[in-house]
Amino acid sequence: MSKEIAVEILNQLGGNKFIAMTGAKNFVWLENGGLIFKLPSNFACKGINLVKIELDPSDTYNVEFFKSRGTSLKSIASYTMIYCDQLQDIFTETTGLYTYL
Repeated sequence: MSKEIAVEILNQLGGNKFIAMTGAKNFVWLENGGLIFKLPSNFACKGINLVKIELDPSDTYNVEFFKSRGTSLKSIASYTMIYCDQLQDIFTETTGLYTYL
């Protein structure tokens, strides 16, 4: 079930168009229902290069943006209670990267 949730999150972000526009890669689904992926270094605002999206039991998402370098991991922004139709806007607002043309 966790893989299906991760695929659905990616689809809600824009699927293949999202991948093409942002350069997202190294997708990993989480056992508890979520998705982690990397962005190209020095591509997004504030050095964000790692994104974690988790499904909450309330059927909303918790979204966290990180700057990862070597073994250090710094949280840049965190959002809770995000609905599926807000994912693209939150992503664009935080990273400065558009999810579609």
